[in-house]
Amino acid sequence: MLPSFLQSCLPSYDLKSLRVKRDKKLIVTQVLNYGNDKALRWLGKNYSAQQIKEVVSLPTRGMWAKSVLSYWLRIFNLRLPEKLFNKAIIDLNRF
Repeated sequence: MLPSFLQSCLPSYDLKSLRVKRDKKLIVTQVLNYGNDKALRWLGKNYSAQQIKEVVSLPTRGMWAKSVLSYWLRIFNLRLPEKLFNKAIIDLNRF
């Protein structure tokens, strides 16, 4: 079970139903997008840098804030094709 302080990163999810291994991509994405220092420290204790880098390098469509994804790409020294980057960004103006 995930610690209750992660609820702010995953507001529309029931933390009791999420699992660290099974839901890695969702948890990593949401903590990188919305987490504070405590949440980021928890992330680093529960996932390796390689696991986190993997999530950033294959971003989920429509789940990332543009500035946040750009930041983590720089941190991990990664580049994404422009089309993949744009698909990953949350765009509330699409509707």
